[in-house]
Amino acid sequence: MSRWVAGVVGAAVIVAAWWLLSATVFTPPPGTDFTPVPSPVAVLAQLVADGPAAYWSVFQVTITEALLGFAWGNGIALLLAATVLLLPRIEPIVTQVAVVSYCLPVVAVGGIAIVVLGGAKKAGDPSATAVFLAALAVFFTTVVGALAGFRAADRASLDVVRVFGGGRWTQLRKVRLVAAAPAVLNALQIAVPSAFLGAVLGEYMGATDRSVGITLIRLQGNLDSTRVWAVFLLCALVALVGYALVGLLVRLVTPWVAGRSVP
Repeated sequence: MSRWVAGVVGAAVIVAAWWLLSATVFTPPPGTDFTPVPSPVAVLAQLVADGPAAYWSVFQVTITEALLGFAWGNGIALLLAATVLLLPRIEPIVTQVAVVSYCLPVVAVGGIAIVVLGGAKKAGDPSATAVFLAALAVFFTTVVGALAGFRAADRASLDVVRVFGGGRWTQLRKVRLVAAAPAVLNALQIAVPSAFLGAVLGEYMGATDRSVGITLIRLQGNLDSTRVWAVFLLCALVALVGYALVGLLVRLVTPWVAGRSVP
């Protein structure tokens, strides 16, 4: 079964389960018309009625935060992973920092970050806390993926570079970066939805008036479950599009991994 067929089948199963649960388990309580899980048809109808303009202004801010966090978090992670190859003795320290960053409770970190970094400076600006949590969400995955990729370098190729007088820096540029490309790019692909989720969680800390997180808080306060699920659906769509774009980049940059010939 191809990936596209598997994706379509998986999406169909999720939508069917969603519809079944909304029609059986999550029905409105007696005497009310509120349902915590509206049907897919109701959510899609709400999206069409509202139009894309109603959601783009808030998603634009969150996507910007996710992109900034993605760049900062992955940039620092790749820099540390490359430094480990030049200074192997610091590997335990870098690994421990990555593990600790992954285990930190987001709520506690977000509460501290909102005090130290603040939020959006003005309406429509990205929140510094959301950017920080987006960067934190991708850091561990990229560090681990990059270290594993750098270790995948062929030992014989490293020996050839060493024989011809190349040092660790030359090995990194000539051999390890090429060998690490598939693992690093796969880590970056996984980091895309993580960055978006981190940005949304950062927005829940407050100090922003136009974003996905604050919009969800307002909709939940108004018991507008249909629009809440509409935002959920759009969040999933944004994450999937970003994941697919990086996946396409992976296939273009590392065609040998996908089994295609290199021109």
